[in-house]
Amino acid sequence: MNNRFIKILHLYPKDMNIYGDHGNLLVLSKRAQWLGIQVQILDYNQGERFPTDFDLLIGGGGQDSGQSKVCFDLQRVAGSIKSAVDNGVPMLLVCGLYQLFGEFFKPIKGSTLPGIGVFPFSTVGQKTRMIGNVLARSREFGDLIGFENHSGNTVLDRSAVPLAHKILQGYGNNTDRLNEGCRIQNVVGTYLHGSMLPKNPQIADWMIGKVAQNRGWKLDFSNMQKPQHLDDWTNQARISAKSRPY
Repeated sequence: MNNRFIKILHLYPKDMNIYGDHGNLLVLSKRAQWLGIQVQILDYNQGERFPTDFDLLIGGGGQDSGQSKVCFDLQRVAGSIKSAVDNGVPMLLVCGLYQLFGEFFKPIKGSTLPGIGVFPFSTVGQKTRMIGNVLARSREFGDLIGFENHSGNTVLDRSAVPLAHKILQGYGNNTDRLNEGCRIQNVVGTYLHGSMLPKNPQIADWMIGKVAQNRGWKLDFSNMQKPQHLDDWTNQARISAKSRPY
């Protein structure tokens, strides 16, 4: 009998969940289930008791007002999050929470918001809005596709490892168009909305694989019991996004 079970922590779903980011949670849940793994979703919103036991963490984007709401609560739970990072828990942070997992975010208007320093970068708001479809090349994950909509100019420190090292379409981290996202240990940060994981399921499987590695499980992804035409639909969505003008 298969008794494999994981917990996915959804960070600030009330305030940081726009541009389809909830779809990332759905993809992780379904792909785990198709591998015979039971899934429990844990929502965490500001002021609540932070869970101490979870296998995956995801967080999405929000408006500047949403970031302001969660910023100082995130400082309160930063120690628990950093412990999970050190323990190899895989995480996906998109846009607004991606920025707050860096050193700081300085919006165009208002006070600088401190980050929790998981990622070695800082973000400063500027007038150019980076919006449209993105095609970025990752050495580990291949071509990544998504939709960006941000005015934050994120500059990686020299020690930082980008998620994607080459921008083929769109902006990515900043107006220099040099790279997209950031990686540290088993944590992925990105500006890709849309949702990201339906068009880039290789990252979802990588995250689930890291959970399996942490648990000492052996997973056979070739036997995933997914819908028959899912890969065709995914490829069609990727082709469509690539063909659309920026």
